[in-house]
Amino acid sequence: MDKIILLSDLWGKRNSNWISHYVAALENHFEVIFYDCCELAEITVVDNSQEKIHQQFMNGGVERAVSKLLQKEIACNHILGFSIGGLIAWKAILEGLNVESLTTISSTRLRFEEVRPTCEINLFYAENDLFKPSLDWSLKHDLKMNIVDNESHDFYRNQITASLVCDEISRRFSKTNNSSQKKMRHFRNAFSSFNIMI
Repeated sequence: MDKIILLSDLWGKRNSNWISHYVAALENHFEVIFYDCCELAEITVVDNSQEKIHQQFMNGGVERAVSKLLQKEIACNHILGFSIGGLIAWKAILEGLNVESLTTISSTRLRFEEVRPTCEINLFYAENDLFKPSLDWSLKHDLKMNIVDNESHDFYRNQITASLVCDEISRRFSKTNNSSQKKMRHFRNAFSSFNIMI
């Protein structure tokens, strides 16, 4: 069974009940491993605001998280990264983590990345997230961005989003997936609110 790593958002395990939606949807198709990005980055989250936690990630936390992830994992089949977790995954792959595919949701800091990993990449962003990468950025890196209508940055915490994203991952990459064409058609219809920026 292929392995998929889930990398948390900047809150780590704190306020992370939503991650169970992804684990439940993926565990029948993959060996699922979850990493708390705050623990990887050695960041203190107790009584800290989102801004302070973000500053800790930007002031060396991302680099520590990448280093720690590379110590724990040499290779895996797939990574699903949420917000800052997607950035950490992206950088870890560039530094040698052997991965077949990377899926990120709301990883807005990718807009500053100048080099892209060579693995398959699938990006999801909310339409109303003002900090998502630009169309020029996606064209430069030859990437498509799935833009979800009428949503904001934290849309990945929604159970419907989790179901749709995990269905896409399972459909494309699971070796145990026996989905029928009918289910695939249903999936495409369910994503009718998604626009692809090419």
